[in-house]
This record gives sequence, structure tokens and C-alpha cells, in this order.
Amino acid sequence: MIKETNCGAIIFRRDHDPKYLMLYRKASSLYKQNWEFSKGLRELNEADIDTVKREVKEETGLKDMRFVEGFKERVSWFFKRNGETVNKESIYYLIETEQEEIILSEEHEEYKWMTFDEAMQVIKFKNLIELFKKADNVVKHDIL
Repeated sequence: MIKETNCGAIIFRRDHDPKYLMLYRKASSLYKQNWEFSKGLRELNEADIDTVKREVKEETGLKDMRFVEGFKERVSWFFKRNGETVNKESIYYLIETEQEEIILSEEHEEYKWMTFDEAMQVIKFKNLIELFKKADNVVKHDIL
């Protein structure tokens, strides 16, 4: 079995209501089109935080990143790739930004700052829905 680790972030900015950055992934041989949070594969000997900073900058162009202290959540799942089972784990952080303009990488074709309700309509995976609910609770109630 193959084990892979991604690191990513739920990115938000404060408006009247918080807005969350959702990225629309282009279809490829490895991925289906879908709305997602910024994330990417952790490189060899790279710290989780460094992966997040690198991936967020590469995928969004964001330079203004403030990590919400104490928020670090893991989600994991299994899938098949070329007949082999892959155990995938994603480690997510919560990042606040004031920067509204996004510069997308080649991996994504669209972005949108969404309210909680809007994002809940486009997130397809149960483990990400639960993760997003936890993040929104922290953002709205500053509970960490």
C-alpha cells in the first residue's frame, strides 16, 4: 500500500460574514473537477507548515497568511490508483488573510470567496464537510 500526505489550508477573510476561499480544480488523469481547499503533496523532509505555505503561495499567490494557532486537523481516506491501494492523509491548517485577489496556478481554473452556506453546497466529501464545520466554528466563535 502506498501512503501519501498532503498539507493544506482552509483560508478565510473577514467580511461582514467570513468568506472562505474555494478553488475549482481542473480535471486531469489523477483528479476529477471539484471545488477544494488549497493543498498539496508534502515533499521529502519538508515540515507540514512549510508545505502549506509553499502550496498556498503556488496555488493562490497569497502572501498575507496568518495561521490560526491551535487549528490542525487530519482527514484520511483510501482509494485505488492503477490497481494499487493508496492511503491518503491531508493535514489542514486554518489561515486568515486580508488579501482578496487570487492568482491561480495551472492546477485550478476558478476561485471564489464563499460564505459558509455557499461552500457547504459545493464540498462533496463527508470528511471535508466535517473539517469545514470545525473550521467555521473556530472562525465564528474564536474558540481555540
